[in-house]
Amino acid sequence: MHELSIATAIIERADELARADGTVAVSAVTVRVGELSGVVPDALDFAFEVARDGTALAAARLVVEQVPARAYCDPCAEEFPVGMPPFFWCPRCDRPSTELRSGRELEITGIEARH
Repeated sequence: MHELSIATAIIERADELARADGTVAVSAVTVRVGELSGVVPDALDFAFEVARDGTALAAARLVVEQVPARAYCDPCAEEFPVGMPPFFWCPRCDRPSTELRSGRELEITGIEARH
């Protein structure tokens, strides 16, 4: 379960960012997880709960924003969802797309301080 190592990295980075900002306690960490990132949001949430124990984020919750995978077809300027399993053929002109616009994200987008 690689989500545990990802959750640990999120906790460490969120703690660093919070301390740099002068925040003592964190109540929530928001992350964006792309559909094609290889991360299972429910597994990440569970791993976060396990990994946060005994850390400065012990009371924090994880907020996961799921990002759908979308591709772009240059010949017809169409942006379309690729789904799971991914299908990169343009539904408008029936050509393969070579540009993935979203879906690989795995990033911290917010840290909420506890008051």
